[in-house]
Amino acid sequence: MASLTIARIEAIPLKIPFEPVGSPAGWRRAWTGLDTVLVRVETSDGLVGWGDAFAYHCQAAVKAAVERMVAPVVLGRDPRDIAGLNHQLQKALHLFGRYGITMFAIGGLDIALWDLAGKRAGKPLAELMGGPARTEIDAYASLFHLHDVEIVAEHTRQALAQGYRYIKLHETAEPEVKAAREAAGAGLPIMVDTNCPWTPAEARANALRLKAYDLYWLEEPIFPPEDFRSLAALRRETGVPIAAGENACTAFEFEKMLAAGAVTYAQPSVTKVGGITEFRKVAALAEARGVALMPHSPYFGPGFLATLQLAAASAAPSLIERFYLKLEARLYGDAIDPVRGKFAVPMGPGLGREPDPEVIKEYRATE
Repeated sequence: MASLTIARIEAIPLKIPFEPVGSPAGWRRAWTGLDTVLVRVETSDGLVGWGDAFAYHCQAAVKAAVERMVAPVVLGRDPRDIAGLNHQLQKALHLFGRYGITMFAIGGLDIALWDLAGKRAGKPLAELMGGPARTEIDAYASLFHLHDVEIVAEHTRQALAQGYRYIKLHETAEPEVKAAREAAGAGLPIMVDTNCPWTPAEARANALRLKAYDLYWLEEPIFPPEDFRSLAALRRETGVPIAAGENACTAFEFEKMLAAGAVTYAQPSVTKVGGITEFRKVAALAEARGVALMPHSPYFGPGFLATLQLAAASAAPSLIERFYLKLEARLYGDAIDPVRGKFAVPMGPGLGREPDPEVIKEYRATE
């Protein structure tokens, strides 16, 4: 019998418009389109798996990394050797950095290989990983950086009316956080993601100021994000729960973070950390240290499905992030939209759903 090999790898850039509702924190221009790089992997027997390489504002570079760095290393290799290929790629490409675009590209391939593994077994990934421990997962609405007290309050009320019971803001100013708290009322969990704006001293002053609004967590308050010692001091000295990890790549960085006592909630991003293989290592480290896992997942493609499968297989429950925006088109229709504040875990083989080929065709980005 002929051996099974990776026959083809394609990086597919998509740009799907959405209604402008502000800008991501740290960016000076309005954000109106969602950049995605799908990673399509076809094996020698014709089976296709789908991956997702993080590509917000770096789409061309990520596509090139998949096609010119990752694909040449793994074409012709056995797609079932997922851990081995992930390790070989990390080793072969370490010269280009173990953060950022290199790891995004490796992660995109890794997710596609796991999708193939589930399809070959005829099972959803959660089942391959020992679950599912749950078939529904609580969602939280992740609002954009709106810079406007009235709009923050309005979006908070809208999200609650749609069934969300957790709200995350991307704000750095007290008036916007106060507006959300007043709109939500006492007791409803509100998180604040600041995207690494402050020095340790600034973070301490702002954390103490925002503490009055009963934050569920304060996310990435310090620059640089890998200053784990300062994060740990902030958490210890203010008593405010700290979340971080979307910018950390590989389990080695998370080990440093957890050893420092930097976070209450660890936030690996499956499309950034190195894929499902690396995410599972991070999950094991967090469980061993008693740190809750709250995946970073503000995306709508295979990476989001992978996050749902990972969360479903976890022994401990987590919350799953959903960008609060209205896309012009969606790869999975309404199949993965939250209902009454919960996501249903798709139980088809592999990631659980197949992307809509018409959406891929219509929204494929040109060079």
